[in-house]
Parts: sequence; structure tokens; C-alpha cells
Amino acid sequence: MRIDIITVSPELIQSPFEYSILKRAQDKELVDIHFHNLRDFSLNKYGKIDDYQFGGGAGMVLMMEPIDKCLTKLIKERAYDEIIYMTPDAKTLDQSLANKLSSIENMIILTGHYKGVDQRVRDKFITKEVSIGDYVLSGGELAAAVLCDAVIRLIPGVLGDETSALTDSFQDNLLAPPVYTRPAEYDGLKVPEVLLSGNFPKIDEWRHEEALKRTKQIRPDLLNKDKNESQ
Repeated sequence: MRIDIITVSPELIQSPFEYSILKRAQDKELVDIHFHNLRDFSLNKYGKIDDYQFGGGAGMVLMMEPIDKCLTKLIKERAYDEIIYMTPDAKTLDQSLANKLSSIENMIILTGHYKGVDQRVRDKFITKEVSIGDYVLSGGELAAAVLCDAVIRLIPGVLGDETSALTDSFQDNLLAPPVYTRPAEYDGLKVPEVLLSGNFPKIDEWRHEEALKRTKQIRPDLLNKDKNESQ
């Protein structure tokens, strides 16, 4: 997979890709990450990429021309399955979307800044808009890093254990069950006996029950989501 990230602040987003799973994915050549500084496509030598919004109001808006130049250059070089704009006024990222995006070959992620981008950019280029939650960040760089992490870890070969991602929270609209490791008892706190039994059908049953219980307590909306999707 190739991911091109267009940003006003490349230094803000580069570091997450230099460590841990995201770095290993690149080292294995399972994902190819490219950063593009929007100021390289600015209208003048001063790096101008934003202007006041028509109609008045506080906050600057990223101009269409530099974004157009950058996107047009990339699109001429290769075909992209998705051109994604990170913005709070969009559908919220969930595991289902991450699963779908993990199977594509090439995507562009445009990160917003200030009050966002000229709407004409969204109308002309963007194929999907993604939010990571109902709140506003200073820019879309951190949101783009979250999206990339959620997607890249699902690419076959990225995680050491191929089944690990399949048991994550939200894969089946359930939160993950509790997990334990050694020692079996610590300061009077014991690991549930079933996990020490070696009876794997029983263990699977226990995990499902605990996942269901935790979901009912913390995120009952996920269970309603499951019902709505089946209708």
C-alpha cells in the first residue's frame, strides 16, 4: 500500500511513522509513506497557502490552488483508490472503515488546518471524508496518523500474530474481553481459573461472554448497531 499525506506541518506527523508497528510495516515494504508539504505548492515565495474566508468570519481557510497543484501532480503519477480529507464534520472512523481501507492499494490523505479547506477542493477531489471524533484539533495531522495506524496494522504481515487484529475491539461490534498474563496471582488478585484450564472451547466461551458483558456496560450502542446492520 502507498499512502501520500498532504500537510501544512510534515514535521508534526512524521514521528509516529518512525517507531513501532508503523516503522516495521515500512521496513517490511508492506506500506510506502510519502509526505508532501503544501507550502511547496504555494502561490508565492513566502509560502502563502491560506486566505480570509468570503463572507467574513474568524479563521483562515486553505486555498484551493496549492491543493489543486499538489493533488493534480500526484494523480498524474498513479491511480488512487481513495482521496481522503480529515475533518471533524464527517463520518466517524470505525473498525469497519479501517478494514475496508486496509485492502486498497493507494490513497491520499489531505489534512485540514485553520478553518479547513476551500469547499471546492472537497467537491472536486475528495472521495471520502473521515473524522476521528466529535471534537476539533488544531490540524488534521494527528487525525491522519490515527487513521494510518488503524489501517496499516490490518495489512497482512504487519503484525507478528496474524490473528491478533481479528480479536481487537470492534471487529465484531463487541469490546475486547479482559486479558491477563503471568503471574497467575499477584497481591491476592487471581487470574480467572478458566484461562488456566487449557480447555480452549471453554476459554472462547468465557471470552465471548465477558466481551458481551463489557459491551453492554460500556458501549451498548454497539449492540444496537449490530441489530440495525442485520435488518
